Amino acid sequence: MVLPFKHEPFTDFNDETNRREFEAALKTVKGQLGQDYPLVINGEKVYTDDKLVSVNPSNKNQVVGNVSKATKEHVDQAMESAQTAFQTWKTWTAVERAEVLYRAAAIVRRRKHEFSAWLVYDAGKPWGQADADTAEGIDFIEYYARHMIELAKGKEINDRVDEENTYFYQPMGPGVTIPPWNFAFAIVTGTTVAPIVAGNPVLLKPSENTPVIAYKLVEALEEAGLPKGVVNFVPGDPAEIGDHLVDHPNTHFINFTGSRATGIRIIERAAKVQEGQTFLKTVVAEMGGKDTIIVDDNADLELAAQSIVHSAFGFSGQKCSACSRAIVHKDVYNDVLARCVELTKELTVGNTSEEDAYMGAVVNQKQFDKISDYIEIGKEEGELVVGGETDDSKGYFVHPTIFKDLDPKARVMQEEIFGPVLGFAKATDFDELLEIANNTEYGLTGAVISNNREHLNRARYEFQVGNLYFNRGCTGAIVGYQPFGGFKMSGTDSKAGGPDYLQHFLEAKTLSQHF
Repeated sequence: MVLPFKHEPFTDFNDETNRREFEAALKTVKGQLGQDYPLVINGEKVYTDDKLVSVNPSNKNQVVGNVSKATKEHVDQAMESAQTAFQTWKTWTAVERAEVLYRAAAIVRRRKHEFSAWLVYDAGKPWGQADADTAEGIDFIEYYARHMIELAKGKEINDRVDEENTYFYQPMGPGVTIPPWNFAFAIVTGTTVAPIVAGNPVLLKPSENTPVIAYKLVEALEEAGLPKGVVNFVPGDPAEIGDHLVDHPNTHFINFTGSRATGIRIIERAAKVQEGQTFLKTVVAEMGGKDTIIVDDNADLELAAQSIVHSAFGFSGQKCSACSRAIVHKDVYNDVLARCVELTKELTVGNTSEEDAYMGAVVNQKQFDKISDYIEIGKEEGELVVGGETDDSKGYFVHPTIFKDLDPKARVMQEEIFGPVLGFAKATDFDELLEIANNTEYGLTGAVISNNREHLNRARYEFQVGNLYFNRGCTGAIVGYQPFGGFKMSGTDSKAGGPDYLQHFLEAKTLSQHF
């Protein structure tokens, strides 16, 4: 019997037994660092001389793994494999496909600390953030498996005398999944298993920063019994194979999470019909955010400060949902700012592969340099009140940083930094709080801290974000509880982990029979 969906619980690292078990997992994974990993095409392992080298962001001299790079020729081979696999995979029932996912979830659950430990090394995640990442990946597997079984029943429509009408869903065909590095297991898993359980083979191109943990997912799916060719693992240089994956005339969909610039490029290229292409491509795109927490004059100020700090600095602000802007009513501005500074000074920064620090390193040199540049910009646009320290001598460490008294249109208040940089601005009333909150091109997440029900009701409809939270932080969406996706330039509002998501990878069909 398959139990109803319930999200995977997080590990309590205050429990000494859990800490010892996780430390053991870190030690086990450390002993496996530096190995070579292949492409996987039609179930066959393919090694290439050219490699992606994944390093531990907290210790850039420590190689996590060397992952073979795919070429355009490999992409063509993988697509041919996917097309062949589609002819059989699409005939499996939803229950049969879901059973493969249930087994995959069980495999990951049994090795949960191991997968989280790989995230610590591959992505530099702190322990709790890595554990939550793995738990979310399990949630995606379990949720989508159950939901596909429901969708396979079709939808009820009306009949006439001597006529039977049915409405059902069928898979589209092979597609491409291009996930990011920041949720290197959860988003990789969700964006891959959703089209798979819907009946579509996938070419998975993980981020070049975190390819090892993505390979571990492929291993789990294979162990669970996924047929050859249903998932093809094609990591590589985006400059070499990115456009080719999108442009391929047999690519039915592109499931992308990443930057605004790359998302727009994918949407533009996917719109062009290639020679031999007989369908329009579907693009599912989540493209980042510039997320705001509003604090009203009538609010729980301790709740506000806690929500702002943990939403801003969890995983070093490397979340598209991270709070990077605090817009605070002028009457409570100084109090909220002061408490946020106090809380920020309590946060620890360290090598998460060696200690349970609150924050680890940012993912790579490119991000380190970008964030460092924005800190210098912030010093010109506002006043630095805490943080600003950076150190890339051993790893890519950026300390949590807060600027105050910023113009709402300042660069650090408008541009996605994707790091631990938080800007404060004040507003005179709730009208202005909302106006500032909506003044960016993004519309992903937001939160309102207020005890004024009239103001909350206004924000419900006037705060233009896809995921809105009242009296809590703006991060931490749970699969099946807070389906995730944003408005405006944050993407296509795909609502990952929700009841509409699988329909992006299915074609609805109506059949009428006359008797």
